[in-house]
Amino acid sequence: MKRLVAALLLAWLFARDLVLGGWATLRAILARRTARSGLVRVAYGDLPESAALLLGVLVSLTPGATTVDIDPQRREFLLHLLDLDQEDAVRRTILEEFARPLAVLFGRRP
Repeated sequence: MKRLVAALLLAWLFARDLVLGGWATLRAILARRTARSGLVRVAYGDLPESAALLLGVLVSLTPGATTVDIDPQRREFLLHLLDLDQEDAVRRTILEEFARPLAVLFGRRP
């Protein structure tokens, strides 16, 4: 995957998650359901630190999740999730969708 393709894919994934996260947050607010929020740790593997930083920012910009801390020694994020029922989906999105284009953008082979 070339860097331009990786950048376009990353932009598409971010835009999609921005809309879907906003929609899920709106539904939760309008339904007045009580979500179980909390902190989770998500490993970011062998991404370079700059790629992990960008990923942390992207996560924080999408509704429903906020990056609280990035631990470079343990190579993981500490995230606050609005709905802990979405933990597996958030983890999958980070590890399976965002990590590959970020690795390409920052000069690593996925």
